[in-house]
Amino acid sequence: MITVESSWESEAEMSDPVLLKRFAAWLQPQPSADDAERGAFFTDGIIVLDTNVLLSLYEYTETSRAEVLSALEQAKGRLWMPYQVGLEFVRGRRSTLESRKRALSDAASEVNKKLMAARKAIVEAKNLVCAHLDKYARAPEEIAALETLAAESAVDAHLSAYRQEFKRRLDMLKADHGLALSSPDAQDPILARVAELYGTAVGGQPDDEVLRRRIEEATAFRFPNKIPPGFSDSGKETPLKSAGDFLLWEELIEHVRQLPQHGRRVLFVSNDTKEDWYEPGSSSNGSRPWPSLVDEMQRRAGADLRVETPLNFYGGIREFLDVQLAEDTYAEIERVSEAFDLKVRDSRLAVTEETASLLDPPEDLALVAFKSAGLASSAVRAAIGSTAGSQRVFLWWLIGVTAQLGRRATEESEPSVNITAARRSSEPPSQDWISGTVLSPGEWLHRDSSWIAPWFMDLLESTPQADRAVLRRLAAQQAEDNRRSHN
Repeated sequence: MITVESSWESEAEMSDPVLLKRFAAWLQPQPSADDAERGAFFTDGIIVLDTNVLLSLYEYTETSRAEVLSALEQAKGRLWMPYQVGLEFVRGRRSTLESRKRALSDAASEVNKKLMAARKAIVEAKNLVCAHLDKYARAPEEIAALETLAAESAVDAHLSAYRQEFKRRLDMLKADHGLALSSPDAQDPILARVAELYGTAVGGQPDDEVLRRRIEEATAFRFPNKIPPGFSDSGKETPLKSAGDFLLWEELIEHVRQLPQHGRRVLFVSNDTKEDWYEPGSSSNGSRPWPSLVDEMQRRAGADLRVETPLNFYGGIREFLDVQLAEDTYAEIERVSEAFDLKVRDSRLAVTEETASLLDPPEDLALVAFKSAGLASSAVRAAIGSTAGSQRVFLWWLIGVTAQLGRRATEESEPSVNITAARRSSEPPSQDWISGTVLSPGEWLHRDSSWIAPWFMDLLESTPQADRAVLRRLAAQQAEDNRRSHN
């Protein structure tokens, strides 16, 4: 006869293994470091490189890029590219090249500004010393000697050596890049090498209906519930851009399900270590990829998943595929990865006109900005808490402009805002901006060289006169401040 107690114990014994098995992904503190288990992902699994890993090829020096591409050749038969990655890659190449071109151009301009500032400082220092020599010592010979030593022409001659050397180093960076920054697509050697690496192993374009359904699932269900991957991108300009990581994920699962069932393994490599891929503070050794990703890949595709950063991945290639990579190349991989992390953090913290209409500004921060600007009408204050896109843009601009002009103290955790209501320039920022001549001379200075954002003009037309004047002043001061900082 079985007692109630023994029956309960038997049931418990049976349920414990199920519990441990069902939540195995969550109970494992970090991805396995076992060499044999990890090595199987490199030798037997499929390898999926995220878009940012492929775009990093444009950031490496020519020597390091050649080594990285040679290393990837060893994994050629196991590489697979989701359609979403391919789309983002071919679209992102040009902007990556342009970004590097701008960085080098801006560096040259900034060096010149600093040298001009140094020239001015030296001349001013000389004038100060000469003034004291004249006032307190009546020493014309000393003054003449200093005037000769630190004459503007002499200062220019000294600084010219620095200017030439700095320019030589920047030109060397351009040459070491190994790419013509204005090359047409057909002459892009990296594009050709990547295409050769993948061959036919590129996912097909999903049907419109499939794409629509996946975007709706991401934006309506997964992102609001913080289900990885991709929920940190929910504030991007369009639902399609917001859902990029999830679209990649769905393609990957669909592809893996069609592979032979035995020993399915997926190695996903990405620079992206945001919280929509990695679980924050999950262990004493740092964050781990979300266990729910491992669980979902196993549950839906019957495959084991491993997520690695490029630095770990290329280390694995050296270890398991017997590929030699120089230490300088590893250092460059790490540098580019760190630059990507910094860029991601900056982009997440910066609010632009495109993203502002989708993001709710913190009400307490909007209220502080409202008061610090000196606004008074209830009609303008009603914008706080509104879900209208145009009102969100206005509030984010108000938060940004009051911080920029020093009207209020900024909080350490608040996002930066890159929204302008007006510009001082000879040409409009875009075709829909409105000439400042639509305002009367009493309303706006520099009317002939000013351009007004269309959303701001709509705001002015619907604002009571007292606050209208306050808003115009803020916009004009911001435009002037931006003009000075760019000159």
